Amino acid sequence: MATVFFDLDGTLTNPKPGITRSIQYALERLSLAVPDEDELTWCIGPPLHASLKKLTGTDALADRALLLYRERFGDVGLFENEAYAGITDTLATLAATTPRMFVATSKPAVYATRIVEHFGLKPYFERVFGSELDGTRVDKRDLLRYALDETRVDATSAIMIGDRSHDVVGARTNGMTAIGVLYGYGSEAELRDAGAHHICAAHPEVLGHCVG
Repeated sequence: MATVFFDLDGTLTNPKPGITRSIQYALERLSLAVPDEDELTWCIGPPLHASLKKLTGTDALADRALLLYRERFGDVGLFENEAYAGITDTLATLAATTPRMFVATSKPAVYATRIVEHFGLKPYFERVFGSELDGTRVDKRDLLRYALDETRVDATSAIMIGDRSHDVVGARTNGMTAIGVLYGYGSEAELRDAGAHHICAAHPEVLGHCVG
């Protein structure tokens, strides 16, 4: 029986307003150019500090931007978010036959846990794995290795479901099955190039790859 790990942003919830507006807030406070929300969707999913460095140009500015981002995100942006329509039905169906499910996200665990609880997703997951505020385990490869060790799950019987290449690369590096979903923020080409074993257009489609 497979153990299933879900990414959070772009897989369980649509976090676009909270993430993009918090990035805009940080850039504005630093008197830097502020792209439109739609121009910042590429920042959803990958480790945030690396994205902020691309936007600001230096590690030092990215450090400052990250602190400013969290200033807004921790109070407001966290809940400028919504669970994808029908995701709880998919989780409930999966939970009926899958004994262990987890969240594995590059987002800091302190935020991810609050989001999972806020949107009523907590009952479906044994534990939420996320990065630390200091950047520890922000790389999906490191995060999934840690999660597999902590849960004592055999990677060959584990599935990672996510919407970005980082999810796929993290899964394949650790010997897990990688399922990419297209309703989030990664393209089909991105997921295929990263080596996804399966690609699903809608979340109910993952059931066929996880059940049975």
